[in-house]
Amino acid sequence: MNFHLRVRYFIVILCIAGFVIPVQSQNKPAYSLNDTLSPSPSVVIGTLPNGLKYYIRENKKPEDRMELRLVVKAGSVLEDDDQQGLAHFDEHMAFNGTKSFPKQDLVNFLERTGVRFGPHLNAYTSFDETVYMLQVPTDSPAVMQKSFTILKEWAHDVTYDSVEIDKERGVVGEEWRLGLGAYERIRNKQYPVIFYKSKYAKRLPIGKKEIIDTAHDSELKRFYHDWYRPDLMAVIAVGDFDKTKIESMIKEHFAGLHNPPHERPRPEYTLPDHKEELVSIATDKELPVASVTIYFKRDVDPQVSVKDYRRYILDNLYDGMFNARLNELLQKPNPPFIYASGGNFTFVGKKQAYGLSAGLKQDNILNGIEALVSEAYRVKDFGFTQTELDRQKASLLRSMEEAYRERDKTESGTHASEYIRNFLDNELIPGISAEYALYKQYLPTITLDEVNALSDVRMTDNNRVMTVSVPDKDGITVPTKKEVIDAFREASEKKLEPYVDAVTNKPLLAEKPAPGKVTSEEEIKDLSAWKWTLSNGAHVILKPTDFKNDQILFGAYSPGGNSLAPDSNYLSSNVAASFTMAGGVGQFDAITLQKMLAGKVVRVSPYIGELSEGFSGSSSPQDLETLFQLVYLDFTSPRYDTSAINAQLSRIRSYYQNISANPDVAFRDTIQVTLSQYNFRERPITPALLDEIHPATAYAFYKNRFADADDFTFFIVGNFTLDGIKPLVEEYLASLPTMHREETWNDVGIRRPDGVISKTVYKGIEPKSTVRISFGGPFEWNVQNRFDFNAMIEVMKIKLREVMREDKSGVYGVSISGAPSLSPRQEYSISVGFGCKPERVDELVQTLYQQIDSVQQQPVDQVYINKVKELLRRDREVNLKENSWWLSLFRSTTADNEDPRIILTTNDRIDHLTANAVQAAAKKYFDMKNVAKFVLMPEQQTTEDTEKKE
Repeated sequence: MNFHLRVRYFIVILCIAGFVIPVQSQNKPAYSLNDTLSPSPSVVIGTLPNGLKYYIRENKKPEDRMELRLVVKAGSVLEDDDQQGLAHFDEHMAFNGTKSFPKQDLVNFLERTGVRFGPHLNAYTSFDETVYMLQVPTDSPAVMQKSFTILKEWAHDVTYDSVEIDKERGVVGEEWRLGLGAYERIRNKQYPVIFYKSKYAKRLPIGKKEIIDTAHDSELKRFYHDWYRPDLMAVIAVGDFDKTKIESMIKEHFAGLHNPPHERPRPEYTLPDHKEELVSIATDKELPVASVTIYFKRDVDPQVSVKDYRRYILDNLYDGMFNARLNELLQKPNPPFIYASGGNFTFVGKKQAYGLSAGLKQDNILNGIEALVSEAYRVKDFGFTQTELDRQKASLLRSMEEAYRERDKTESGTHASEYIRNFLDNELIPGISAEYALYKQYLPTITLDEVNALSDVRMTDNNRVMTVSVPDKDGITVPTKKEVIDAFREASEKKLEPYVDAVTNKPLLAEKPAPGKVTSEEEIKDLSAWKWTLSNGAHVILKPTDFKNDQILFGAYSPGGNSLAPDSNYLSSNVAASFTMAGGVGQFDAITLQKMLAGKVVRVSPYIGELSEGFSGSSSPQDLETLFQLVYLDFTSPRYDTSAINAQLSRIRSYYQNISANPDVAFRDTIQVTLSQYNFRERPITPALLDEIHPATAYAFYKNRFADADDFTFFIVGNFTLDGIKPLVEEYLASLPTMHREETWNDVGIRRPDGVISKTVYKGIEPKSTVRISFGGPFEWNVQNRFDFNAMIEVMKIKLREVMREDKSGVYGVSISGAPSLSPRQEYSISVGFGCKPERVDELVQTLYQQIDSVQQQPVDQVYINKVKELLRRDREVNLKENSWWLSLFRSTTADNEDPRIILTTNDRIDHLTANAVQAAAKKYFDMKNVAKFVLMPEQQTTEDTEKKE
């Protein structure tokens, strides 16, 4: 449950490169531009007599699951002056008691069905809407019926128990507290300018703390009564079900709801136009990075016809090409900004905006603004090139083709989100079959002149807002409003040179390698997987699946990592993979390589971790050979590019220039060095430390780690056949060079300190604290111990939420995570974290310890065991149908030298989980003699950093 600022900024992620889309055939077009674009026939859309709208779609991914949404066209902008923050508070109260589910019964019921609070059960409040989200299993008719009862009672029958209201004040207050900090302070200064003279500037969803703390139930109920009504609502159901039955359930539960007899008109607020250029410059001592965002606001475009959809394609082409140019600029020597992006996005108040954004180097802020504006106006002055357009067309069409191929494997949540946008923003929902057809029909007809003409529509002199955020720090020159305006105008008016698009038609591989052989094949019985041994000594684990139609996942593992680098070269080894990737491969720099890969769905990333090196990657079946070629080149022909490396180093230096001003970063660094006993390799990154990075050393280390393929294991999971993939494995993996080195990782000696540690860091000016408590120690590595450990963590997640959030009202949430490890030593770690009022730190820490003690002293109630069993069963059902889960399984069992068939015992372990096993695990792993407590407190007049070790 959270507040959500729905200013959706769509930036196209690019895969740029070059081939031309085939010319459209001369067949009669399937669509005419003036045709109304109707919703997909796959979705049933209806409206009840009371005005409630519903969307229903049958969808099999994931199996036996249903995504439900209740969407209310009511958010913070509708609040009266005495209700600021209560739209969001009302959303919280929906989880704290309804007619059929008093107090916490709703959450308890859903947890018993395998629903996780947070991932499967949540909600958000924004300016204009409130959305409730629920994923439930569909293999139980009783659960499905009760799920619709929950939606109906969220809409109409929240009880507003006075005790629960007072409890939830603390929870909402802690959510408000979590948002405090530099970015919130900057936002409060800039939103009145961004939302110039509109109600949106005065109605941030989180609201006012004083109203949250003192509001009577009458104000809460008034908002709920006024705006939670059928004519402002939609119910969305997508999942593995019979749509006819679902439609009956919706009518059964919602047809009886009535609109209030004297309903308030639902006003539509907008953003007033303004001719003058608005500028906001805000500074803050805790802001880590300077930035600029430029908004060009305009009225939303209609979304009705094929012509409107064609304009949407134009927008995507423009954004993709412009972001490709910015990405290219970032890879040039001494780039003018740390990051940059541009794109068209839905705003608020019936407005959309074209936005330009960049992270700025603090030693030359105006130069960064000028560079960003210059690139935008370079497009306006000269337009894009035909080769850029051809590449972007190829990329967009390939992206749509991929979505079309996955049309029966698309996640239900994706469809549900689309229908939310249709209800709220009238987004067209013709369905992927129609969209793919529209792309194929109209993409070839879009001309370069049409795309270039968008600059005049997007970048106008009216309704322009510029916001600049700057760290308040000695040595940083904060520009004035006049200087920012002058920088914009000078950049927009200066004489620029047109962009030159350097392209190549060379093949990725000039000559294909001489293939090796698969020398043995072993079936991994009961898992429908195989293990191959290659002639160069490498191994491949393969699992063909039908979970996705257009997805193949790739991975690789080899022991070693940067543990094999001496301490003196540690930082260089740590950036070796990213630096080498920045250079490209073979004879192609990274920019050229991106252009060459246009129209392909393929990604390959080498990595070097502490104990291993390897790859992650993915591709569509039709681009699988390209993936193999990239892997081969990353092994045999990594490219050293001084310019690209210097560009990356320049951006890294700028990022870390003021990062320690952020209290959370300072706190994280304290935890890091303390738990490593100030190990040389765990030093926090500072600008001075970056001087230890030597690009040539990094490149040499990369080449060394990928010089010997015979200790690599490759993993391939997805839509392929063994016969079809075998020639590619033999040509590109079995041919990789080997040195037959006998090596493994080194233990670099990082050790957690023994005993009880208490450390308080005083940093930050807001009335907020953060607590992190860490447990750790030796672990006996076996399957049963790992299962019991994880089950214990799941039990504690539920208990800590119940007590620290619901009973004590002291936190918004409690994070608890833990993991046992085999390498470099058999040990475990557990981390518990939460934010709270500074004056409640000691109380809540003691509450945490009391909950740990209660689990250690006696077995937990069976209800917790039953909940965890169901959560684990439901997780397993989904995981077994996910390519990424299988890839992770094969990688982890390879690294730990285990048989992946250990998962075949999981169901039995779930069935036999007991409260006694959880108790025993709690006694063993929550070791109060080896616990480290870290607390971040606001700054005091005398900064104090205390450490107590017993």
